[in-house]
Parts: sequence; C-alpha cells; structure tokens
Amino acid sequence: MPLAEKKSPNSPIRWILSYLLLEKKVFIPSLIALFVTAGLALAFPYFLKELVGSPVDGLRNAVPPAEIMEKINRTILFLISALFLQAIIGFFRVQGFIRSGESALNRLRKDLFTHLLRLPIPYFQDQRAGSLSNRVSADLALVRETLISTVPQAVRQTVILIGGLVFIFIASWKLSLVMLGCIPVVVLLIAVFGRKVRNHSKAAQESLADASTVIEESVQNIADVKAFTNETFEQNRYHISLQSFLAVTFRGAKARGAFLSFIILALFGTIAFVVWYGARMYSQGGITWENFFAFILFSIFVGASLGSFPEIISQFQQTAGATERLREILDMPTERETGTADQKLSGKISLSDLSFTYPSRPEIPVLSDISIALPAGQRTAIVGPSGAGKSTLFSLILGFNDPASGKLLFDGTDAQEISLHCLRSQIAIVPQEVMLFGGTISENIAYGKPGASREEIEAAATRANAHGFISELPETYTTLVGPRGTKLSGGQRQRIAIARAILADPKILLLDEATSALDSESERLVNEALERLMAGRTSLVIAHRLSTVRHADQILVISKGKLIEQGTHDELYAAGGTYRFLAETQLS
Repeated sequence: MPLAEKKSPNSPIRWILSYLLLEKKVFIPSLIALFVTAGLALAFPYFLKELVGSPVDGLRNAVPPAEIMEKINRTILFLISALFLQAIIGFFRVQGFIRSGESALNRLRKDLFTHLLRLPIPYFQDQRAGSLSNRVSADLALVRETLISTVPQAVRQTVILIGGLVFIFIASWKLSLVMLGCIPVVVLLIAVFGRKVRNHSKAAQESLADASTVIEESVQNIADVKAFTNETFEQNRYHISLQSFLAVTFRGAKARGAFLSFIILALFGTIAFVVWYGARMYSQGGITWENFFAFILFSIFVGASLGSFPEIISQFQQTAGATERLREILDMPTERETGTADQKLSGKISLSDLSFTYPSRPEIPVLSDISIALPAGQRTAIVGPSGAGKSTLFSLILGFNDPASGKLLFDGTDAQEISLHCLRSQIAIVPQEVMLFGGTISENIAYGKPGASREEIEAAATRANAHGFISELPETYTTLVGPRGTKLSGGQRQRIAIARAILADPKILLLDEATSALDSESERLVNEALERLMAGRTSLVIAHRLSTVRHADQILVISKGKLIEQGTHDELYAAGGTYRFLAETQLS
C-alpha cells in the first residue's frame, strides 16, 4: 500500500504503539518482563509489612522469640529473592525495550524519508529552506524519548498503581474508597492542563525549528554572509529566533509548572487526609495495626506512581504535538504512481494548447496555449526574457507540475498515462547551477546510474571532458567534492553533471543555461562535452546567450508565457521580430 494511503490511528499513543508492535518479537516479551518486574516491585512493601508485623498482636499472643526470628528470616529471604529476580529480569527488559524502540524509530524514519521523497515538487517549494529537516529531527527526538523511556515508564507505573490499589483495598476498603474519591477531580484537571501543555509543546517545536533553519541557511550561504559582512545581521536574526523560542518555552513552562503544582498539592493532600482518616479508624479499632501499616506502605507506592504520571503525561502531550506534524507529512498526498511503467520513448515530444498556472497564483498565467512539436533526435533551443516560462516548461516535461489545461505527449502518449518513474528515467537534466552531493566524485557521477562500474564511470567522465582534471587530483575519483560540490570549480561541477547525464543515457536531454557562468576555457570544454551528449538525443536547451544556439534545429521564442516565434536562426533573424532584436543586441 502506498504510504499516502495509510490510515494512521487517531490517538498519538496508538500511532506510536503501532510502530512498536511491528517489533512484537522483542517488544511483547519485554512488555511481559516489564509487568513481571513491576509486580515484583510490589513485593517490597508486602514483605516489609510482613517483616514489621504487629507488635501489639505479638504482645497479646505471646509469640515465642524463636518463632518470630524464623518468620523474619524467611521473610527477608523471600524479599531478597524477589529483588534479585527483579534485577535479572530488569536487565533483559531494558535491553529489549531499547532494541524494540530504536527499531521502531528506524521504521518511522524510513517511512518519513520514503514519503518525503515521493511528495510532489510544489510541496517543497512551499517549505522554507532547512525548516522541514530541522522540524522532523526535533519531532523524532521527542518520539524517540517516548519510545525508549516514557512508554516503559508509563506501563511500569500503571502496573504499580493498579497493583497497589488492589493491596490497599485488601488492607481497608473504606480507606481505599476515601482515597479514590479524590481521583476523578485530579483526572479531569489533568486533561485540561494536558491540552495546554500539548499546544505549548507544538508551538515550541515549531519555533525551535525556525531557529535551527537560520543556522542551516547561514552555513549554506556562508560565502554570501561574509562577502556582504552580514555576520552581525545573521547573529541578530538567530537571536530573535531564539528569543521567540524562549518566549514560547516560558509560556509552556508556566503551564507545566501549574500542572505539577496542582498534582503535588492534590496528591500529597489526599495522602495526608487518608492517613489522618486511617489513624482515626485505628484509634477506634476500625483497622488493625498490620493492615494500617500495609495501607500506608502501599499508599506511598501508589502516591509515588501517581506522582510520576504528571511528567509522563506531559511527555506524552509533547509527543502528541510532535506526532501531529509527522503525521501531517505522512498524510500529504504523494506524486501519482499510475501509468505505464515500461514504455520506451523515442524522444518525440508534443505540446497541445498547453497552459499552466501556479495554484497559489491562479490569476497569473505562466504558460498560455502553447502548441509545439519536438521531433525525436532534434535539438531545440528555447530563448526569451527572464520569467517568460522557460524553466516552467522543463518542470512540466519532468512531471514536477501538471498542466492546468492542454496536453503534453511523449511519442503520442499523454504524459498522464506514463508513470513518472518511467518518464524521468529516460530524461536527464544539466542545470545552470549544479549542486553535487557531499560524497566522492565517483559517487556523484554514478548518481546517473546507481551501481555503475568504475570503467563505466571513467568512460562517462572521459566523454564529458572531466577525466583529465579528475586524474590530476591526489585522490582522483575518490576525491570528496565538499558540501554541494564547493571544493570544485563551476566548470568542473558542470562536467561532472554532464558525465552523470552521459551515464544515465537518456532519450531526452534538458540543458538549462549549462554554460552561462563559465569562463571561456571551461565553456569550450563543457560545450565539447555537451555536443557529445546531445548527439542522437532529443535536446531542449534554455539559453540567454544566443551564440550557443545558432545551430539548433529549431528555436522557440517565449515571452510572457506565450510562444511568439518559432524557426531556425536564419528564419527568425530574417523575420525581424523579437529574436532578431535579441540577436542584434547580443551579437553586435
């Protein structure tokens, strides 16, 4: 089932447990061990009660000292045995919960990343740089704490609470009812405070993600920061983000503090009242000393258990805020996965009355009623002023966006009838600004064909005029290119991108101003490589420098989203229109 179609459980806790249950071979035995150790924890007050006994009853019945010593020795032996067993089982229980929790978290990470990769390009265009990854990291950190620590703690304290209540009912049902009469009020107020804590937690996570984004953007663009001497500006921007985070956190701290204060007051007030009431019962003969002592011991365990729940609930509330954002991502619709998966393209492209507008700006047409026929194997240049819609045309061909109206055909087949994977696997793009991955040169070239052999990589680099400079590097093909390829020059990055495209062996090639920012020597080497790459392929070339497209089979002139001229260089120049004006401006 595609991830987009998965239905997450409504409750955040059920959603988290659904991942834990995928590791049931480890999680369920660990859960059973947790129940056992929690039950054994109740053995301590039970045997302690037996160990203390009732001094009054002992005096009345004149129990022989030897019999008392035998009972004490037997009780302490049972107590130590219970503690030893609890320690042994606890050792394996902790390991099991960590293993199942980390494995469940890895499943969640994989699901999130897989889903992110399948989301459409417009989703990422709406995200601030770095914000998405930072928010996901912060949210996953909260979920991890819940999986590894909070869930086991919640189960353990619940068992102790229920078991303790059973024992205090055995000791005195009257005192137990007095204690339990206060619980509904506490539970109601927990729900009210918990909702506030959850909202503050969600706001704090979003604010922290925004602050982290400032760091990421500043580091990514550190050259610009330093070139414009904007270090102080970025410091102030980060300071403002941190102040906003602190303000949200402080508001949340007030809510959590009030929550905890109420629990302490209600919890210990209830215990004090119940002990006072029990002392009255004992003084009046309504309860034996042994039962009263047992009641107090188990009440302490019940109180400690209840006292841990505010923090547990607070953690769950924070996690609920985090899971809401993670589930929002997982519920986002992915790119379409329909269409033919094995269609082999020849490279023929047709646009029929194609129009496009961005959903956020439907009143502004980006492309309007464009009809073009691009024969297979021919070279087509696309020229026009900035903002004319040239790059948008590339995004439609790649399936990043869908036309608002009209049709886009490949070999006469509607693009919607071909799967995106099938379509994109037969298209390669060499962008104007090449962003390499932070691995080796070899890995970046092989990105065009994962699993390519060293011979294939070197052959592609040779055809791209890249083998020469790569061989001169101390580590040749294993040289690290740095973040986004910053250790290489623009011309070197372009040739690696061309080698990648050569290795992909596409039927359709898209070149977006591939030589616009290069010096003359780098441009010559890149153009030679591009000539080899374009040979025999349907090639679309976006160019502002008309000298690079004079020999194209046809030239398309686009202005304000409309196709205004079409023909060869000589035909368009002779026609005396927009193309001639652009040509005379540049070539004079």
